[in-house]
Amino acid sequence: MVKMKTMTCKQLGGACDLEFHADTFEEMAEQSKKHGMEMFQSGDVGHLRAMHKMKELMQSPGAMTEWFENKRKEFDALPPGTPKS
Repeated sequence: MVKMKTMTCKQLGGACDLEFHADTFEEMAEQSKKHGMEMFQSGDVGHLRAMHKMKELMQSPGAMTEWFENKRKEFDALPPGTPKS
């Protein structure tokens, strides 16, 4: 049985300490993306800055893929644990 892992918005390139809990990196990335969209729609300045940095990263060939793979490795290296309630 896979136990959930925890990463924060900041660990995933965002701007806050909101925790995401998921069994897979894909689930984690989806939660982060949804949160980012919500923050974008609310006009949160810190998240808008983080999104601008990601947009710049996407301009460099291969940089986004490398970033994504590094985050996947970081997720894989996390010890499984029970999410905080």
